[in-house]
Amino acid sequence: MDNPGIYSLGDIGVTAADTFTSEPITGLAGVSEIDVQLRFAYGSGGTTIKAFVQSTLDQGTTWFDLWCMAGATASKTRARRLKPDGVEQTPTDGALADDTVATGIVLGDRFRLKLVSTGTYAGNTLLSARIHAR
Repeated sequence: MDNPGIYSLGDIGVTAADTFTSEPITGLAGVSEIDVQLRFAYGSGGTTIKAFVQSTLDQGTTWFDLWCMAGATASKTRARRLKPDGVEQTPTDGALADDTVATGIVLGDRFRLKLVSTGTYAGNTLLSARIHAR
């Protein structure tokens, strides 16, 4: 694969209700699997967050969910390995159910994080995302 290694999908300060997408990590053609760590550091306030790890097969025109981690008013850290499973997938963008992995993992050559938050968070609430591509 091109450019194996550890990459940051961002450290996103969560404040007002919003939808945020990180700058994509590119140049990962031939990736066979990724390990992902999402860390939600809760400060105060807020209602819910949903963090979607996404990939694309058409250079960013259509993004699809690989994993969704949901959070609310408590800190949470989760890690997963995502690798192709040979099952057909109907792509979704920001619609994967809470705390699930897509059926039919397909890995493109770029990855991003999509964060959807409700309520108003404060107190240095932060979502951090890292991937290890290989």
